[in-house]
Amino acid sequence: MARVKVLELSALPSGQIALVSVDGEGVALFRCGDEIFALGNRCPHQEGSLSDGFVEGDIVTCPLHGWEFDVRSGLCMTIPGESVPRYEVTVEDGAVFLEETS
Repeated sequence: MARVKVLELSALPSGQIALVSVDGEGVALFRCGDEIFALGNRCPHQEGSLSDGFVEGDIVTCPLHGWEFDVRSGLCMTIPGESVPRYEVTVEDGAVFLEETS
């Protein structure tokens, strides 16, 4: 996937989650202070929407069955070996760009 603009930074206040689409796939954006993290939106367990989840620190919890994922790495903290895709985030001129890393 090439680098793609997904939204304006002003549309994602600190502490909020946004759902965007990249190449037809849902991507959840998490803004923690000045940092933004991006993960594939579907939990591998039963495809719960991580953008509807709960964030505490660096962990997002799937709202369906409580699987936890590290927003920095995409690794599942509940079931070792499970993960969701992670996207590299850059901010330029007030816009948020994504590029898939895994």
